Amino acid sequence: MSPVRAERFYLCYAGKLVWFAEKLEFDASELSCFDMEVESCLQLEKGYALKVLRDCPAGMTTEMSLRKALAQAEDESEYSRLARAAQLATWFDQHRFCGRCGGTLEAHEQDLARECRACGLVQYPRISPCVIVLVRRGQQCLLGRSGRFPPGRFSTLAGFIEAGETAEAAVRREVREEVGVEVDNLEFFASQSWPFPHQLMLGFFADYAGGELVPDGEEILEAGWFSRDDLPDLPPPFSISRRLIDRFFAEQEALSD
Repeated sequence: MSPVRAERFYLCYAGKLVWFAEKLEFDASELSCFDMEVESCLQLEKGYALKVLRDCPAGMTTEMSLRKALAQAEDESEYSRLARAAQLATWFDQHRFCGRCGGTLEAHEQDLARECRACGLVQYPRISPCVIVLVRRGQQCLLGRSGRFPPGRFSTLAGFIEAGETAEAAVRREVREEVGVEVDNLEFFASQSWPFPHQLMLGFFADYAGGELVPDGEEILEAGWFSRDDLPDLPPPFSISRRLIDRFFAEQEALSD
């Protein structure tokens, strides 16, 4: 693996990013004040790296909100860097041993990967593709509430892509399974890295094509059609779900002008 070159660093321990006084990003001079043993160092992007620590230094913590940090990112570049750091922290912590023979995984000589020297298995950072969709019906959109959400919050529908499935097929299946309706006219919107813990969200718009709205009671507890004037509590602006919702209503407003 190529040598790591960086002036700015993130830290992680036990699969989580390490904070100091609500700060995640450090330069080398700041880190020199702390007693820390580094297990590995992974390149994030030019000038930035992630140090994997064997212990959490005194005065630092892993018990802070990654969602808060992402929400406060100054731009897309900082958001992407944070997401990458969080996902690499999780990957390194969860891939210490070979899933085929049980041997210890070590750094790959060329790639950002972990390699078993006993059987040759190579493990790259895990990415789990998901779909997330805003279903449209005239001037309304379909939003659902999961039991995992804060009270009163609704969002777009989402789910993992299954083995052998296209993203478009996953959209149709997830909407059908979660709320019982059919969709068509799928339109890709954008993608977003979502480090909880290693998703890649593929965002779509789709049009309602029929069926009665019936939440499955497991993934989705409540669902409904909402217009701009009766929106519930929504996800934070940095999330792709909120971007889908905001784009839909911005287009509705433009059409009405």
